[in-house]
Amino acid sequence: MIELIPAIDLIDGKCVRLTKGEYDSKKIYNEDPVSQAKEFERLGFKRLHMVDLDGAKSKHIVNDAVLRAVTEATSLVVDFGGGIKTAEDIEKAFAAGASMVTLGSIAVTNPALCEEWIKRYGADKVILGADVRNGMISINGWKEDSAEELIPFLEKYVRLGVRNVLCTEISKDGTLGGPAVELYERIMATYPQLHLIASGGVSCNDDIKQLDAKGIPAVVFGKAYYEGRIDPAQLFAN
Repeated sequence: MIELIPAIDLIDGKCVRLTKGEYDSKKIYNEDPVSQAKEFERLGFKRLHMVDLDGAKSKHIVNDAVLRAVTEATSLVVDFGGGIKTAEDIEKAFAAGASMVTLGSIAVTNPALCEEWIKRYGADKVILGADVRNGMISINGWKEDSAEELIPFLEKYVRLGVRNVLCTEISKDGTLGGPAVELYERIMATYPQLHLIASGGVSCNDDIKQLDAKGIPAVVFGKAYYEGRIDPAQLFAN
């Protein structure tokens, strides 16, 4: 069965969702991330994807205290990303209880440093963030498009042993318009060994079932859950 990973995106310490990464589209769903994480655990989820949107914008971790509060209050396996640019940032994330860190922008702007971290902490502790817009990798909270094409970008890190990849189709994110199934199929056809986490556009249980049927290993979802479009009990019943 596909791995189910709910998301908590943080701005000012609150659970929010954006549409297509636009900060002006912010909608607050819960002012207490810890209570939200506990609810996910109660529902039966084992994993949690946390994104420090303040950190992504500021280019350094901001919400590590929230991460620590969540990991201390739950048994969830938490991956954390957003604003990890320096050794101090990555150490903060692991010290606050993150089981894995998501490296996105830094994997584009400083691949040598990323390679150093992969060797130091282990490839299993790293999730490569591949945020895609028009086939190109986007960076710094999706505010800038890089010159990196998706597949060559993945190739560099697959060669370093990275297996966990979180791929967000930015044009889909927060739209509830359905996931980019063809994109994920293309990635899996090229790199069948990846633990690919599909992200962006999930609108309902059927979207998740479709990804599962296509052999996509994992999925992250946020807005669809917060808007009451996902029935967790039904997901776990299948």
